[in-house]
Amino acid sequence: MATNSQLAFVFPGQGSQQIGMLADIVEKWPASSATFAEASDALGYDLWKLIQSGTQEELNLTENSQPALLACSVAIWRIFCAETSVRPALLSGHSLGEWSALVAGGVLDFQDAIRLVRLRGRYMQEAVPVGVGSMAAIIGLADEEIERCCNEAQESQVVSAVNYNSPGQVVIAGHVDAVNRAIELCKAAGAKRALPLPVSAPFHTSLMRPAAERLASHLAETTFNAPAIPVVHNVTAKTEQDPAIIRNLMVEQIYSPVGWVACVNSLKASGVTSVVECGPGKVLSGLVKRIDKELSTDSTDSVDALTQVIQKLS
Repeated sequence: MATNSQLAFVFPGQGSQQIGMLADIVEKWPASSATFAEASDALGYDLWKLIQSGTQEELNLTENSQPALLACSVAIWRIFCAETSVRPALLSGHSLGEWSALVAGGVLDFQDAIRLVRLRGRYMQEAVPVGVGSMAAIIGLADEEIERCCNEAQESQVVSAVNYNSPGQVVIAGHVDAVNRAIELCKAAGAKRALPLPVSAPFHTSLMRPAAERLASHLAETTFNAPAIPVVHNVTAKTEQDPAIIRNLMVEQIYSPVGWVACVNSLKASGVTSVVECGPGKVLSGLVKRIDKELSTDSTDSVDALTQVIQKLS
């Protein structure tokens, strides 16, 4: 096994899910179906059937999309590991994707992680009733200005910057009225666009603390290992070796902003020059390029793309 010191793998979060995802990859690599069988066994329902022939509305439910994306990312990671002896020096993931990174890094058992992210999704949805919270993407405004607008818009409610995705692209979240006030303030401050997002809960805000507290009790009963491959964490943009600290970070992550820009900058500062997005879609590849044009990116969301990555890195 050889570690490529210039290589990092990153794992996508919610929003990358699509009905039919990975159909061609599982056909090409039939052994990868074992990952979905393992997930279905842990969940008590046929996850692959949901992914391939469920409805998009059903898949978009947070407690379904989180295990589905985790399983897809882990399936691709396992194919890569079976086809090549090269391993990345670092891992990271965007929100839910951090759980995929922990599985790939050997911190968590896959079946434990599948059960936990299903609960994570359920608890996050239940923390705030549907219709009470919302999220919006603010395009073309400095982080400091967005934070100022959120502070001004609060008026005893919650609204804050929650996803620092790339320079000029920040997601805000909180109570519906406060988010709407912040959108208007951001527009007045010069934002190019302010787009409400089709999500049903204000993720990564203080409103998610009840979900974090509920999940913490399950995490306390779960074995966390020291990582075989270090993971750059969303909360700190640093790696961590102590399993107890990693466990705490995964609780904090639920109600803390996702510092994706800081995570990618941390990868670059550690000597990474090549980033592979391991999972469905190409969202993170695009964000990485916007954060640092010098980083090369590859996706793995089709047979051709995954084959090219395997050949390139073997």
